[in-house]
Amino acid sequence: MEKLRKTFIAAAMNRSRTAGTLNETDRYYRLRCRLWLYWIPMKVAIQGERGAFSHQAAMELAPKGQVLACARSIDVFDALDSGKANCAVIPVENTLAGQVGVHLDLMVEREVFILREMRLRIEHSLIAAPGVTLKELRQVLSHPVALDQCRNFFRQHAEIEPVAFYDTAGSVKHVMASCLSDTGAIASRQAAEEYGGQVLQTGLEDDKQNFTRFFLIQKKKKVHEGADKTSLVFSLRNVAGALFKALSVFALRDLDLSKIESRPVRGKPWEYMFFVDVLRGEDEAMEKALDHLAEIAGFVKVLGVYPRARAIAFQNSSSRRNR
Repeated sequence: MEKLRKTFIAAAMNRSRTAGTLNETDRYYRLRCRLWLYWIPMKVAIQGERGAFSHQAAMELAPKGQVLACARSIDVFDALDSGKANCAVIPVENTLAGQVGVHLDLMVEREVFILREMRLRIEHSLIAAPGVTLKELRQVLSHPVALDQCRNFFRQHAEIEPVAFYDTAGSVKHVMASCLSDTGAIASRQAAEEYGGQVLQTGLEDDKQNFTRFFLIQKKKKVHEGADKTSLVFSLRNVAGALFKALSVFALRDLDLSKIESRPVRGKPWEYMFFVDVLRGEDEAMEKALDHLAEIAGFVKVLGVYPRARAIAFQNSSSRRNR
């Protein structure tokens, strides 16, 4: 289907180029192209199973997209490179667990561009097979990060053993597929809906200020109207005052940095990259700051220019059930 779509579009565009002017037949072909593009659903790659928090974020960032679940983070980026996916939704930071380093590294290595961001409130739910009660549970599966964020639950239920699993939604999928009566899972409500699980408890997370920041990315650079935030990465030569000079290019132009963090450079021990978010879109001041930074830094890459997230995305129980 995808190959046929590309062939059809290429033929239509070739007709319009060779004709010079658009006749009725050319207009017909172009109209068919637009209809075809609208009819074929956009594929959105995520890391993890359907029902994971990344799936929930994808529904918000690309509501008309068709989710393509990928087992590994690198598979998400490979799907973009191969054209199997039109875009991807990836987590990059959690307020409790910190940065998602593998995704930051892949964004540096691959040619992708950030289109949008969102902050999703992470609410962990205890899920089991229909008819199973809390008293019957002897173990609960989930991703190690999710288990770590629900320590109080396990302190209060010492008879239940936390067991690490590869994915939050994947744990629900496993419990349901295996018809386990003594095993539950910690995941999102959406995972319960996806696999037919029963929600026994909600709000298991110890800290309610638990949010994950997600990016919507694609291969082609695109800056939406109203974009007022820029994410970039740079590395510096190991000389005195290098970081001070790098940050001064923003301070001199009154550009507000909302975030700066470092990550090791892969293959170069004790060398670091700096990831920076600047609350400014594409304008003259930002352009001059980037030019100035390029004179100081050994490497500079703009990861995206996009509208900043204005509010925290959080779906209550009733809204999720209605989706």
